[in-house]
Amino acid sequence: MNPPPLAQLSKRLKRRLRYGLLRLTAGLLSALPISCASALGARLGRLAPLLLPREFKKALASLSIAFPLHTQAHNKCLARACFVHLGRMACELACASQIDANPEAWVHWPPEARQVLEDARRLNRGVIFVSGHIGNWELLARRVAMEDIPCASIAKASSDPHTTRWIEAFRAKGKLLSIWRESPSAVRQMLQTLRNNGVLGLLIDQDTRVQSVFVPFFGKPAKTPRAAADLALRSQAPVVVGFCQRQPSGRYCLKMRRVYPPGPPTPSSLNPNPSPNTPPSPAEYREKAVLEFTASLSREIEAAIRETPEQWVWMHQRWKTPPG
Repeated sequence: MNPPPLAQLSKRLKRRLRYGLLRLTAGLLSALPISCASALGARLGRLAPLLLPREFKKALASLSIAFPLHTQAHNKCLARACFVHLGRMACELACASQIDANPEAWVHWPPEARQVLEDARRLNRGVIFVSGHIGNWELLARRVAMEDIPCASIAKASSDPHTTRWIEAFRAKGKLLSIWRESPSAVRQMLQTLRNNGVLGLLIDQDTRVQSVFVPFFGKPAKTPRAAADLALRSQAPVVVGFCQRQPSGRYCLKMRRVYPPGPPTPSSLNPNPSPNTPPSPAEYREKAVLEFTASLSREIEAAIRETPEQWVWMHQRWKTPPG
């Protein structure tokens, strides 16, 4: 066989190097008490303007879109707080085994939030769990799965297969099944999770290369994955929106709210002046329902971000794809 081109070889070497550094760093952090690891992550996050200047500028650009009335100084403070939170979160995840040993001490699951999920599972149709990259989304799924509730999350595989396998093993230790959307068996695994009355997690707050619709996000149209709405309409599984947000004490807290999949929209809501000769087709009804339900889910995510704006990933270019 001919050797791979030099560019491909260089890319592979870079990926392996990143993977090795990631494993080494995680291993060193896991040996620390979680409070020390969290403090170290916060210190690293404060260096973001120096260590990650391009990402910091992206965060400022996103904040100026979401909060146009904020001063630049205020948005800079929010951007710095965002990176401090992400630094803490990443270093805390390296100590996940300490959290697993006493999950309630680190991630509080209030009775009212637990009741929301229990009520949804009583329908025996599975649960579509919608969230975003707010607070600690990894601990959100892990906390639920550690209660022996069948859980699976849909995610994009890393460009490096070694990293993908490592992430999959990390989640499996927390009893969480990873469904990689590139996998040929992804749809079958998703449907099987719902048939087993499991919880299927989807994060729909990013502009990614998946089937999407444009809905308002902080007052501006944003490309938003439609999978949650499509699944809800097809399966009639109950939908729960939830987040794992850091509290002032440093402890995380789960918040959950039940929402219902929409029924078919009425002709009048689809078209205020319908023509008797050209009634809306079933496909038009469905698209209207998907659009409206995705918009309502996006509003839930936006409300959670406004509650703790420093805990969202502002460096993500949420509005990079223009409508149309």
